[in-house]
Amino acid sequence: MSKRETLEPSALNRVIIGDCASALAKLPADSVDLVFADPPYNLQLDGALLRPNNSRVEGVDNDWDKFSSFETYDAFSRDWLSACRRVLKPDGALWVIGSYHNIFRVGSALQDLGFWILNDVIWRKTNPMPNFRGRRFTNAHETLIWAAHNSDTRYTFNYESMKAFNDDLQMRSDWLLPICSGGERLKQGAKKAHPTQKPESLLHRILLATSSPGDLILDPFFGTGTTGAVAKQLGRNWLGIEQDKAYGEIARKRIASVTPLDSKTVTPAPSKRAAPRVPFGTLIELGIIAAGAKIYDPKAKHAALVRADGTIACAGERGSIHKIGARVQGLDACNGWTFWHTKQGGGLEPIDTLREKARQQLGMTAS
Repeated sequence: MSKRETLEPSALNRVIIGDCASALAKLPADSVDLVFADPPYNLQLDGALLRPNNSRVEGVDNDWDKFSSFETYDAFSRDWLSACRRVLKPDGALWVIGSYHNIFRVGSALQDLGFWILNDVIWRKTNPMPNFRGRRFTNAHETLIWAAHNSDTRYTFNYESMKAFNDDLQMRSDWLLPICSGGERLKQGAKKAHPTQKPESLLHRILLATSSPGDLILDPFFGTGTTGAVAKQLGRNWLGIEQDKAYGEIARKRIASVTPLDSKTVTPAPSKRAAPRVPFGTLIELGIIAAGAKIYDPKAKHAALVRADGTIACAGERGSIHKIGARVQGLDACNGWTFWHTKQGGGLEPIDTLREKARQQLGMTAS
């Protein structure tokens, strides 16, 4: 990982009022771990949107969402994306959210500027606004693009945490979440404080999945501070850039009321890839598996003899657990840790579970 927090602590966790590209130009290069951006969508609205009863829909008619042409919007997008790429660490990544009005243009700019797209994620809304005119499908989703700084970036992805979060199933790229409503929706009098406030659940998932405690999260279109509120709660540092002073003040007050969670509750689940290496022979040395024992494939069709030198023998062949696992399957490669099993309590258990016992005996596990 790249070195963290190149900004002074006093420069973190604050709202910067101003144009995002100008404010980003004043930040140090390679200083940010993750960007979450919710830029203007350029909705191109033509007149007021009315319900069937002729009441007006409170939509986005702010000046900040109005652009004179696609070319103007494209230039705006390239300016802020270029500025974000400069401040991102080489191992950093960026999320950007949009609708069909803008996300394809933003995605093209991302690739042109050298970002490496990792996923597009569909946020499917459980409670979308209906299509009152009845001339199109109801817009029930928004699209997020997750992109690394470049094709060689060693970006953060807390795979084990996301799998546990999803009941031990791999997290998919379609997320079913409600829009921001109810008590979470900030108000000024009877009106929404901001027309496009995102739900905290969306940022919660993004930050848990793709950042680590202590990381610096930048939001160049801060609005009323959802990114900062969730970052503070999850033990991340944050920076918000917002051109509207009123929004910035709402964000400051909102984030000030957030209580961070205890550090033990926000630490990601350990990655198996990052776990200390334990050779198969170590299991034999520690007596976790005995020389002379037999191990089996998942269906117990093949039995291999464990040898004292850490090799195994099966079907007239001798070699590592990986080599012999590949040979009996007729494959070029095999992960022997997940292919070979021991008999436990009438069932079969992958030898990978024995590796964790070895780490515990060797004092390699976190306290």
